[in-house]
Amino acid sequence: MTPSIDDMAPVMGDDGEFHAQDETVDLSGTTLEGWVALGFFWILGLTVFYQFFTRYVMNDSAAWTEEIARYLLIAVVFTGATIGVVKNNHIQVDFFYKFMPRRLGRAMATTVDLMRIGFFAAATVLTGMMMLKLGSNSRMTMVDLPMNWVYGICMLGFAAMAFRSVQVALFHRRRGYSVLERPESSMDDQ
Repeated sequence: MTPSIDDMAPVMGDDGEFHAQDETVDLSGTTLEGWVALGFFWILGLTVFYQFFTRYVMNDSAAWTEEIARYLLIAVVFTGATIGVVKNNHIQVDFFYKFMPRRLGRAMATTVDLMRIGFFAAATVLTGMMMLKLGSNSRMTMVDLPMNWVYGICMLGFAAMAFRSVQVALFHRRRGYSVLERPESSMDDQ
């Protein structure tokens, strides 16, 4: 529920000056995946800065930075996607759930949870199979490192999403409804 204008603290004081106070930052709810994604993001930022510095300041571009930045972006995406699963923020269409009988809506929401688990588990297995097929012969273009390092991060991301999907499904089962059935709810609601 969004607070009304009357509920908000005034920004302009009686003295006509701007008075605003930041809310206290609470990082206690940050998941492990969030910290890992933040780490990859900072390494990506430093790599891109180094690329910018060598290209435009030193006029001698470091060739490896573009490739490494691309792979770091992949790492940010796959670890960040896990955060979306934890928060149950995946794309969904909840319009039809309003018109379904309650039991049918519950059955379909449970099916969605199971299909999500199945998809991420299958993606984990398929990524592992692809890594085995590639072996150590596939190398990065500019940096002599195995491509399986990149695919390994993708596989770990899929595995984390599968694990977190199981947790979300169990939470929905315990609670008795999912966000599909009640779009106004969130994972924080008990």
